[in-house]
Amino acid sequence: MKKKNEKTKVKRTALITGASGGLGLSFVNIFACDGYDLVLVARNGDRLEEIKKEMEEKYNVSATVVAVDLCSEDGAQKVYDATSSAGIKVDVLVNNAGFGDFGKFYMSDINKQIRMVDLNCTALMQLCHLYLGDMVKLGRGNILNVDSIAAFQPGPLMSVYYATKAFVLSFSQALTRELKGTGVKVTCLCPGPIRTNFDNAADLGESGLFKNLKVWEPDVVAEFGYKNMKKGKSLCICGFVNKLIVFANRLVPRALVRGMVYNLQKVQ
Repeated sequence: MKKKNEKTKVKRTALITGASGGLGLSFVNIFACDGYDLVLVARNGDRLEEIKKEMEEKYNVSATVVAVDLCSEDGAQKVYDATSSAGIKVDVLVNNAGFGDFGKFYMSDINKQIRMVDLNCTALMQLCHLYLGDMVKLGRGNILNVDSIAAFQPGPLMSVYYATKAFVLSFSQALTRELKGTGVKVTCLCPGPIRTNFDNAADLGESGLFKNLKVWEPDVVAEFGYKNMKKGKSLCICGFVNKLIVFANRLVPRALVRGMVYNLQKVQ
């Protein structure tokens, strides 16, 4: 028998995309450590099953695996259908999945650029739309969109990637105002380079991006984003230097900014 004054702990659920490694896996550990049940989303179902087992044994939480390619036209809908059919109410949506590409646009694989837009922008937008309705009805919820300081300037040699991040920033900031008074908060997390497999996946090779800027550990970035989400912050930028770069963009002519980014990223 519970005592009259003993409160029943409400279980919360966090849905994390790109949960199979890197920053996504760091988020998985942080949310599980704080007692959240999990919905793990990525393409690699076998890897997700391993993570599910580890989180359930280590933190005594429940984890649900949704193996899906979010680049596909119905990827986001499959995720929502899976949680709905299982009766899972998502309290926190972490849109972490994404990738980049390096090189001159006219020489790039256009299909890879299209998939990048599909994942970095379209899937993120669709997931927000699918889960926001439920959150607003409940009068609570959080969305954490993983963005980048790339959102604040054009990015020669990674033109499409930077453009997708500009979309995420603008979209997230607009949602923040639309959702005022609903109890639902949107946080946009903007780190710089992170020590994950991003540089290999983006074919950065000898690019200067990871050589000229501080490279952050994923656990540090995830913890920073988590704390700012809990505070209800709409925008959080990791690190003093990154904040300085973002602020400087307001003062420096755009032509100079794109030249600086090009020189920062070109092959060293």
